[in-house]
Amino acid sequence: MRILSAEYIISSPSFDKCPPGGYPEFAFIGRSNVGKSSLINMLTGQRNLAKTSATPGKTQLINHFLVESTAAQKGPKEKWFLVDLPGYGYAKRSQSDRRRWEQMIDGYLRKRETLNFVFVLIDARHPPQKIDLAFASQLDGWKVPFALVFTKADKEKPGVVKRNVQLFLDELKKTWQFLPQLFVTSAEKKSGGGKKCWN
Repeated sequence: MRILSAEYIISSPSFDKCPPGGYPEFAFIGRSNVGKSSLINMLTGQRNLAKTSATPGKTQLINHFLVESTAAQKGPKEKWFLVDLPGYGYAKRSQSDRRRWEQMIDGYLRKRETLNFVFVLIDARHPPQKIDLAFASQLDGWKVPFALVFTKADKEKPGVVKRNVQLFLDELKKTWQFLPQLFVTSAEKKSGGGKKCWN
């Protein structure tokens, strides 16, 4: 797939305030400061499409970006929404803010009819975190299709990254029959490979 253009459309405080249906939606979500904005900018080829920040919890609304892409050099153009969701987990915000974000995220993931797929971002530098495992299990329970995206692979040794990914999958295998598709990415090196399985 080749992305031809991407533009910011709107930020919404809840799923029912999102743009009217019409285009399929692909959402990105992860723990605060997992590198979500950097990955979105890398994928779309725009340095400042999604705002990056060293401060966890910067994304506070449901952000829609309209993307136009093509599957081939001269193939038909398609439009779809890339959706940047607030991070889950720790952020230096009040309890009421965090609860509002949780309700916003849950409402969008469970009730947004045009949502096609979710990419769950996980920091590849660390061993499995309970909050990431719990979120993946929650999506599975809701029957929301998703893939795992391990980020910041360039910031740790390849052997450590592979071990952390394998440990995460080993945890899922304890209760899951089928594992989701996964990607290991580096926004800085502009790399990312899809894997149906992991050795």
